[in-house]
Amino acid sequence: MKKVLALICLILLWSCQEEASITYPETKQQAVVDTYFDTEVVDNYRWLEDDLSEETADWVQNQNDLTFDQLDKIPFRKELKGRLEALWNYEKISAPFQEGEFTYFYKNEGLQNQYVLYRYRDNKEEASVFLDPNTFAEDGTTSLAGIQFSKDGSKAAYAISEGGSDWRKIIVIDTETKEVVEDTLKNIKFSGINWLKNDGFFYSSYDKPEGSELSQKTDQHKLYFHRLGTPQAEDELIYGGKDAEKNRYVGAQVTDNGHYLLISASVSTSGNKLFLKDLRNKEAPLRTMAGSYDSDHYLLENKGDLLYLVTNHEAPNQRLVKVNAQAPAIENWTDVIPHNEHVLSVTSGGGFFFAEYMIDALSKVYQYDFDGKTLGEIDLPGIGTVRGFSGKKEDDVLYYRFTNYANPSVVYQYLPKDKKSALYWTPPIDFSPEAYVSSQVFYTSKDGTKIPMIITHKKGLERNGKNPTILYGYGGFNISLTPSFSILNAVWMEQGGIYAVPNLRGGGEYGKAWHKAGTKQQKQNVFDDFIAAAEFLIKEEYTSPEFLAIRGGSNGGLLVGATMTQRPDLMKVALPAVGVLDMLRYHTFTAGAGWAYDYGTAEDSKEMFEYLKGYSPVHNVKEGINYPATLITTSDHDDRVVPAHSFKFAAELQAKQQGENPVLIRIETKAGHGAGTPVSKRIEQAADIFGFTLYNMGYRVLPEKTKQKIKG
Repeated sequence: MKKVLALICLILLWSCQEEASITYPETKQQAVVDTYFDTEVVDNYRWLEDDLSEETADWVQNQNDLTFDQLDKIPFRKELKGRLEALWNYEKISAPFQEGEFTYFYKNEGLQNQYVLYRYRDNKEEASVFLDPNTFAEDGTTSLAGIQFSKDGSKAAYAISEGGSDWRKIIVIDTETKEVVEDTLKNIKFSGINWLKNDGFFYSSYDKPEGSELSQKTDQHKLYFHRLGTPQAEDELIYGGKDAEKNRYVGAQVTDNGHYLLISASVSTSGNKLFLKDLRNKEAPLRTMAGSYDSDHYLLENKGDLLYLVTNHEAPNQRLVKVNAQAPAIENWTDVIPHNEHVLSVTSGGGFFFAEYMIDALSKVYQYDFDGKTLGEIDLPGIGTVRGFSGKKEDDVLYYRFTNYANPSVVYQYLPKDKKSALYWTPPIDFSPEAYVSSQVFYTSKDGTKIPMIITHKKGLERNGKNPTILYGYGGFNISLTPSFSILNAVWMEQGGIYAVPNLRGGGEYGKAWHKAGTKQQKQNVFDDFIAAAEFLIKEEYTSPEFLAIRGGSNGGLLVGATMTQRPDLMKVALPAVGVLDMLRYHTFTAGAGWAYDYGTAEDSKEMFEYLKGYSPVHNVKEGINYPATLITTSDHDDRVVPAHSFKFAAELQAKQQGENPVLIRIETKAGHGAGTPVSKRIEQAADIFGFTLYNMGYRVLPEKTKQKIKG
């Protein structure tokens, strides 16, 4: 008993003991004054926006030196990294897909930085490596960013990302010999690869900006056609250009018979115009299908001249429509799967449509024929998220994945004609889902709106207000957070941690109205929803402010930044990742202007400027406030949300922080916004984030070991 009391006293002493004050690197203040509607705004750290300057590079190095010096003091950081590596180290495979004479699938043996693409001709043949992105760069920082095969499967065009950048290169190979067949296409961004039979493909890009390609504004997207065997300089401009209407995002789709090209043109991340061209006639005009940016539309499938489109035109929760390509205007669209009260997403394969309905962020799937006749609900393995049910019309077998916060993703085989599922692949992971529980709760936000939240943790958890908890959110761009398994979060929960995810307004969980309720001058709703989630967890004694961390990335980084500056009393730790944090200038970098549908801009009106300034994290750090322990994470090659956002926020916090909670910034090198990040870097970053979080909650040994020692 004395040993137990002594250990408890020692843990309490550790928890209460003040850490030695941190001396932050000097960050000079060099005021730049901007005037918005007769209001002057001082920006002391504008110089940090210059990612090409030696001064910024020195600042990054000094900050990283401090951060890793502090992280090295965490006694269980290596132990966390070891467990992350051990849990991550299992074979992972994708569902197979057919292209030409080969069946392809992706596989990762465990800790490979990038997935490898394999193939075989028939089931009797042993699979061989077709494309190994781990060989693209010695350090694993060049990733495969997409691949598309020609109509007959004889050629493949694949895109690579170097250092995590959104700028891509496209390489074309012969699939039989795997030999490169022509020069590499360069300077391509936010693009698909859409083959026209076997002749060539459509792609999209911007003119390469002068100055920094990582931060300069890019807002005139163009669509090109590349014909195989010709140099990129001769590629045909299909849509865009100096005389065309400015669109920040332009994309293409080609019907599987190669007869029609559909062009989508957008000025923001929401809403697109839609055009159609008959590819059989070079002189055929570009015909307007949808001439307004008010709604979103895309081609799902075609059957001869009959086009099947997914749209939210007059359908905020989406519907599937059909139209004849000879009369494609929006007034001729007719329902195949009509709008209803739940958010719809549709896939196609095997000659059928599969309608996934999101009901309180959980999946239900129904099968339809091409005439819109329902063939009934598909039995799913449980409550969670389903992805898949897609393929070619002639496919006899389809595949889908099922997952939730406690169950690793499992692949099922599905026979669409028989409506039968069979288990195809189960991950051989050292994790026991049956030891965990996910429960959905509904809580009330500030204005009375009911918000769903899924809370996952070990079974038998005691609600005593002392459980380390990560509250994760996003709340924007019509993106829905549905249950999915994460190795990183599994390690967090193994330590007795709680992982809570609310479905905030601004997302797409309840359709377009839910999205709009978190945009522009309603953006505060998102922060209020997140704050109310934290208050719920505290009130219900899942946790308390001393054991609560808030986390989010990109738009979710904005969420964390706004929440911690508005309610610093609610949490012990804040973890903003690759965040949009300067709301007065976000639209001046790369493709940021395209986010104005969600945010508005400081130039729109005096009211919009004042609203943005009222919550912009960089502009709302105050003197004399004890902000939570903060670990800001970003990457030096993030050309979507440029790292200057994070640099300026860190500088403001370090200059004004009152109290001993540390403010650190961890800047990953040769990495971008997240996609394609090598496994080794993801594991290291997760160990640092979880280690920082637990250490600042007062732990000096991992929580589960603390419990074991006290019980012993």
